Amino acid sequence: MKNRSIFMIALATVAATALAGQAMAASPKAKSDCFYSRNIDGFQAVDRETVNIRVGVHDVYQLKLLGASPDIDWTETIAVVARGGSFICSALDATVVVPSNLGPQRYPVSSIRKLDPAEIAALPKKQKP
Repeated sequence: MKNRSIFMIALATVAATALAGQAMAASPKAKSDCFYSRNIDGFQAVDRETVNIRVGVHDVYQLKLLGASPDIDWTETIAVVARGGSFICSALDATVVVPSNLGPQRYPVSSIRKLDPAEIAALPKKQKP
């Protein structure tokens, strides 16, 4: 009887996890927050740990770096490298590469957030990519 109860709890947990995963995959917001790294059209450093990137014509994403980059606020170019392909949906998918005097420096991304149109409009000119 005890083993059957443990089995039923495990089965319910697996089913709930699968349903939650399907709901997240079907969510239109989750799908629209993903982008291809090749579609990045520009960037602007906000500070040493924050970068705004333009993807396509209308979308702006804010990337928070895991550590401070002393070179990101003056460089003219960066690369956003996707792990495991070119599709970026979460911070785990991206690394920002910044050129420096010591060679390219890699910074894992700790968070990615798609800015809404009001947030994009409110950005100071020097923070718009």
